[in-house]
Amino acid sequence: MREAQLGRGIIFGDRNTNEYVYMPASEIGMEHPLYVYEEGSARRDIDLNEALHLIRVRDLRPTIHPLLGRTSC
Repeated sequence: MREAQLGRGIIFGDRNTNEYVYMPASEIGMEHPLYVYEEGSARRDIDLNEALHLIRVRDLRPTIHPLLGRTSC
């Protein structure tokens, strides 16, 4: 379910800790898309397995990103 939500551009995060995981719009439709993990002002590319792991371990939920809004599309 989370994988499908990421594929639709849903942003997972925690506004209290300023952490976000999402797939950039430019990656939608790619065979092996990259995802983004933001923590504070740091940002790095991650793969799907790491994205799903971070969402689960950090208990990130669909949220509103301060710049992108509800989706990355």
